[in-house]
Amino acid sequence: PLRYISKLRQLVKHEEEKNKSPWKTMGPAKVAVPSPNDVLQKCSKEPKLAPKKKEQDGKRLLPLLPPRTYHPIIHIKKNFINKNAVAVIRGEPKKPRHFCVDTRQGDKYLLEPSGLFPKYSKKKNYGVIPKYVTRRKEEMKREEEEYQASVLEELKKKALTPLSEEERTNILKALKKKWEEINHAYQALPILTDTRYKRMHKEELELKLKQLEHDIAAIENHKNVYIAN
Repeated sequence: PLRYISKLRQLVKHEEEKNKSPWKTMGPAKVAVPSPNDVLQKCSKEPKLAPKKKEQDGKRLLPLLPPRTYHPIIHIKKNFINKNAVAVIRGEPKKPRHFCVDTRQGDKYLLEPSGLFPKYSKKKNYGVIPKYVTRRKEEMKREEEEYQASVLEELKKKALTPLSEEERTNILKALKKKWEEINHAYQALPILTDTRYKRMHKEELELKLKQLEHDIAAIENHKNVYIAN
């Protein structure tokens, strides 16, 4: 029988040839040999700058440089030699620096940054009491004055008031009258105290009489009497 031949044979060949190229992986078959006249120049492979823009419509992109014969006009001429000489004559002389030699070979070091030079005592505010110290002392003094004022006020509230002569005599009369009443009750007690109530009543009257006698003696012996508020 005849051999089978596909109808799409030509289409497959066309697609196969279409996806291939002569030097896709191995490179071209023949490479052009470089000419000996085209020698590799220095910095020929480095990127080059863009070409400069030319003048457009008669306008320059940058101003023209002055010619070499151009000399700027200088109105003021300074004499630096005389200026430096005047500055040296009028200036203060350089003060000598203080050194300290501490070895036999003559090794020395600056005295001022070492801490041995008394530069702090030459300050304007040296020995002046700081402001915060004076402020703190004023606050402490004010607090002490307020405390003393409060103590005096409390003492005034608790102060003793003197008793007038009229009040003294009235109190003394009232105490004597009270003593007479209690003494009369004491004299009216029975001679025989055979019960507990009679003994307690007698002791109570005796205590009252002793207290009244003590108060009457205190008021009579002291003319000036003070009473606490």
